[in-house]
Amino acid sequence: MKTTNRFFAAFIIMLLLFSTSIISAQDDEKRPMYYTVTTMYWDSDSDMSMDDWKAGEKEYMEKVTSKNEHISGAWYYTHLLTPNSNEVLYVQGYPSWEAIDLSGARSAELEKEAWPEEEARKSFLKKMGSAYADFHSDEIYAILPGAKVVSEELSDDAILYIRKNKRAFPEDGTMEELRDFSKRMVENVINKNDYLKGYYPCQHAWGSDRRDFIQAFMLDSMDDLSKMFDKNRELMKEAFSKEEGKSMGKYFKSHGDYIYAIVKL
Repeated sequence: MKTTNRFFAAFIIMLLLFSTSIISAQDDEKRPMYYTVTTMYWDSDSDMSMDDWKAGEKEYMEKVTSKNEHISGAWYYTHLLTPNSNEVLYVQGYPSWEAIDLSGARSAELEKEAWPEEEARKSFLKKMGSAYADFHSDEIYAILPGAKVVSEELSDDAILYIRKNKRAFPEDGTMEELRDFSKRMVENVINKNDYLKGYYPCQHAWGSDRRDFIQAFMLDSMDDLSKMFDKNRELMKEAFSKEEGKSMGKYFKSHGDYIYAIVKL
């Protein structure tokens, strides 16, 4: 690359510092700048029904999470097409890095307000925790510019399609070229594809691999996923030449695909 890998990383950090918010319906101070993603797994020995699980998580969401001023929003997603059928994603948004630390202590306070009796509180939390296996993993992502915000109610069959990209650092790449490709992709493909209800690009902030570039796509159904791909190809041909398409590819090593059902509590 004409610039060093260190400079490339610095450029990504610059993008994060000037990133735009992604949820227009919220007040400026509560719009997410970071997401934590907790990957949990159903406990195969648990006898909790899906209805009971939803009811419990909804109660906690209403009494604790939604009242926590350090949390911008929270969402659940369950396995559709992923390597592990027991996966459950829990995502929380935060308006700042500091809010991530402050949210935990605040949730503990709100739990005591919601269930003043210690035994009742412990019983409720233990019951909800029994749905999950002991193991889980956590990652933090920073929001990048170019989001397409969900502006309408999603259907009951709505899905979250995750594309986990691994960035490359080509010797013949430049920051100007990458920035131009990203801008044109959002303007001419993402924003013009009506099958795509929401689009949220995220960059690794804390986790296992700094090369991670995550694209989250929200669609009304699995059927719309294939239609989105077809429309993207059509729009790509209009917006980029074959040579430009090849040039874009050099900035990525590989990717993985994951599909989750969007849980409505």
